[in-house]
Amino acid sequence: MNPLNGLIPCIISGGSGTRLWPVSRQNMPKPFMRMRDDQSLLQKTFLRASRLPGVQSILTVTNRDLLFRTLDDYRAVNIQRLALELLLEPFGRNTAAAIAVAALHVQEHFGAEAQLLVMPADHLILDETAFAQAVEKARALAEAGYLVTFGIQPDRAETGFGYIEQGAALGAGFQVRRFVEKPDLATAQGYLDGGKHLWNAGMFCFKAASLLEELASHAPAVLDAAKAALEHSQSLHNSSSRQRELSPEGFGTAPDISIDVALMEKSAKVAVVPCNIGWSDIGSWEALRQLTPSDDNGNQINGEAILHDVHNCYIDSPKRVLGAVGVRDLIIVDTPDALLIADAHRSQDVRHIVAELKRQNHPAFSLHRTVTRPWGTYTVLEESTRFKIKRIVVKPKGSLSLQMHHHRSEHWVVVSGAAMITNGEREILLNMNESTYIPAGHKHRLTNPGIIDLVMIEVQSGEYLGEDDIVRYDDIYGRAPVEEKP
Repeated sequence: MNPLNGLIPCIISGGSGTRLWPVSRQNMPKPFMRMRDDQSLLQKTFLRASRLPGVQSILTVTNRDLLFRTLDDYRAVNIQRLALELLLEPFGRNTAAAIAVAALHVQEHFGAEAQLLVMPADHLILDETAFAQAVEKARALAEAGYLVTFGIQPDRAETGFGYIEQGAALGAGFQVRRFVEKPDLATAQGYLDGGKHLWNAGMFCFKAASLLEELASHAPAVLDAAKAALEHSQSLHNSSSRQRELSPEGFGTAPDISIDVALMEKSAKVAVVPCNIGWSDIGSWEALRQLTPSDDNGNQINGEAILHDVHNCYIDSPKRVLGAVGVRDLIIVDTPDALLIADAHRSQDVRHIVAELKRQNHPAFSLHRTVTRPWGTYTVLEESTRFKIKRIVVKPKGSLSLQMHHHRSEHWVVVSGAAMITNGEREILLNMNESTYIPAGHKHRLTNPGIIDLVMIEVQSGEYLGEDDIVRYDDIYGRAPVEEKP
């Protein structure tokens, strides 16, 4: 293998993880779920990629709205100070478009012979040594021009995964004879017994040039849309990261299709590396509980639970005490604003709850009670028809936009730290236990000039308290429309 052909891990961070509601939601999806060690799945994926030999840059494809949360997660674990490349989607278009823009970006900035290692952001891999060994095998096949996928050696008849059928041997791997959709139980058992089928892990390795050549042959519409999205992208480049915001017009022309359907099922240059790496896609609460140790009654518990005659239940209640009596085979997940109770054997059906919340335009579909913003977080403590109380935390040097509300006024009380506040024509500095009043219609801005978090209580009152009652005039995070700037 040519050592000059570098490896660029490409983390695909999309999807909403609907079967893991109420923890995973549209604006805080599955990659940001925290495991028991308090690391998110996204952080674990980043660390796994950063530990591979020779990696100096990591590319991430994610939604524009998740940029600052992604950077926060990376900042906490990027000890090696690897260069960050970020491609920002205006909306989701499945994996084919995401991988196509990633390959074009890598070809432009790292060369056509550079190799991409495509990794979903929301999978868990427990054996990193075996993973690194599988990557080396995949790189050898990728250097020979193959589009390489990773096949997990099955240990049970699983109907929830797609399968890959192995063909002729290729040294470190096999040609792919065919991809198989999720089978019924009898078919899955036959695959397990036959020994020639692997679970499709959705991870890939290939040279940028190889991927782009095959897209041109088998999925030209995907490639054309990716080129258009990048050609008209907006870029921001500094010493630690390069961000490219993809053009909505160009990206919107991309077919909403997976890379498997668009290319892998059609190309004759696809290979698979079988591996046993402790892999889980954590696709449901039942899958997550399989990774959690049980007590003597078969229960997995996160948080404080008082149980009497309870068996084979998964209980996640980190914020408050949960009591249960005489139940079995349940999944119970408690969050500050939503509670899930499900039959443990029907955890896949949680998606139906999410679909109904989406149909109702219910806030629990997209938001948690604590919401992340580029400048920090806010938590809704209490609300009614004419008032809302929030706890606001602004990071050091963070700043809310210069904004105005038509329908609500706000009282701000500083709990800790210092606040520089623009209130109409005035600019004032508030310290702990000091407050100010923002009338409806006043331009205002909140900034933390200090080196510790600013914590405030905000009391809103008015006839309408929706988050969309906001006019932004100026914003350091690029959220203000250009035409509204003074």
